[in-house]
Amino acid sequence: MMNHTVSENSGAPFHGQELASIVVPLLKGVIYLEDNPALWGSLLNLMAAVRDYVAVLGLELILDESEGYAFLRSNSEGETEGTNSTPRLMARRQLSYPVSLLLALLRKKLAEFDAGAGDTRLILSRDEVVELIRIFLPAASNEVKLIDQVDSTLNKIADLGFIRRLRGERQMIEVRRIIKAFIDAQWLADFDNRLDEYLQRPVKGMERGDE
Repeated sequence: MMNHTVSENSGAPFHGQELASIVVPLLKGVIYLEDNPALWGSLLNLMAAVRDYVAVLGLELILDESEGYAFLRSNSEGETEGTNSTPRLMARRQLSYPVSLLLALLRKKLAEFDAGAGDTRLILSRDEVVELIRIFLPAASNEVKLIDQVDSTLNKIADLGFIRRLRGERQMIEVRRIIKAFIDAQWLADFDNRLDEYLQRPVKGMERGDE
């Protein structure tokens, strides 16, 4: 079996602690170029070593250099090997219907933005997000309650790392481009075909405040 331990005397061009300083943040969540340029640079320099290291854990490094993000996901092959598969380290989260729908709407908005704008950052106000979701709600929805529930859903999406609220402007959000890695082009292409289904199924979580 290949020994993936890096020792100071192995002749490797880096110390094991340097590798750990990259892998540990990846295990905790997404690494963004804009948030930590130094860590991002180290990741690019040691990309091959990081891939080999996390593969032992049954994980895969997903890195988009042009968009500036990297994260780990469970190796798809390991997930289909039955009882001999590697234990899952990256937990899957079951998303509520309101969260799933709003993620899809934000992803579609990002695709439209990329097709027609020169800027790289999609910034939306809370009011714009409310308008995105309004079509899926009963006409008599309470406006104040709707805004509160949209805020709650946005907070959950922010916790997942797909948006972030702008500092000092809590009613403004930035759609983070990592959303493209989780909602792919094929899914987006099918989205319009699902709209009729969604329109026939009001976002009950928004009406009741449930997740």
